[in-house]
Amino acid sequence: MNVVIALFLIALVPASSLFAAAPPRKIVIGISKIVSHPALDAVEKGIKDELAAAKINATFDLQNANGDIGTAASIASKFQSEKVTLAVGIATPTSQSLVNTLKGIPIVFSAVTDPVKAGLVPSLKGSKKPVTGVSDMTPVKQQIKLLLRIKKIKRLGHIYTSSEENAVVLAGVVKQACKELGIEYVETTVSKSAEVKQAVQAIIRRVDAIYISTDNTVVSAMSAITDVAIKNRIPIMSADPSSAEKYPVLAAWGFDYYKIGRATGKLVVAILRGKKPEQIPTRFMTSTSDIDLLINLDVAKKLGLTIPNDIVKNASRVVQNGKLFKK
Repeated sequence: MNVVIALFLIALVPASSLFAAAPPRKIVIGISKIVSHPALDAVEKGIKDELAAAKINATFDLQNANGDIGTAASIASKFQSEKVTLAVGIATPTSQSLVNTLKGIPIVFSAVTDPVKAGLVPSLKGSKKPVTGVSDMTPVKQQIKLLLRIKKIKRLGHIYTSSEENAVVLAGVVKQACKELGIEYVETTVSKSAEVKQAVQAIIRRVDAIYISTDNTVVSAMSAITDVAIKNRIPIMSADPSSAEKYPVLAAWGFDYYKIGRATGKLVVAILRGKKPEQIPTRFMTSTSDIDLLINLDVAKKLGLTIPNDIVKNASRVVQNGKLFKK
């Protein structure tokens, strides 16, 4: 009789009370960056802050390839085997590794100059694969024209990584800009950051200034470039204001990489909330608020250069007397 009563009482209890609902799947965001330097670190922080602001409770698997393509491929394989919820590639090489390796996992690329030439997406309007992201194509010609207002230049030196797709694309843009501006283009290439100092030394006496693009391998060795440039009284124009805060670069005009990170984070949030990445076009940072201009008056003084007042006035960051002032 007691057994019959017990079964009767169980039958009256809703199934939802007897069996707890399956817990929601834990959100794991795998982030792979090609190397650690201020700009890419700022992207990573921006992504994490955006998810926190959106109240997305996620765990981050943060990986650094340390400039090695093989390591980038291993990281991608790790993300696949562990079935992360979504993967983010910061910079072109790591994004390429993710796209070439991952199956069934959404991918968001960030700080990629030309995602189409890099083979990440077939079109800037979208993709058949679950891939989308944010580009950091920079205004190269405008950057060089700004440098020309500060110093007359006949020969511009450019160091870039021959194995990094975004760097090769930008080298072509720099070469074309120099041609249009009547400047001789002097290039030298590297395959890893350890070669950067020797590369700079090889061209430093043949140029009037040096241009540094958003080349991750080269930017990660910025201290080697500035050491050689300052000793030879050669100014540097950089496309990376974040890194320029720490080194004696004359001017740096480019994107706020933290804002690129926040924009990337917004795409991640949209995908986690149900939007299909293949239906999201590549995002470009086109707003004036996305652009930063850093001017180093201490470097200008050391090089005997005068920076026009309007350039200083329009700069969002100014270094003077060893201090960084942000407007």
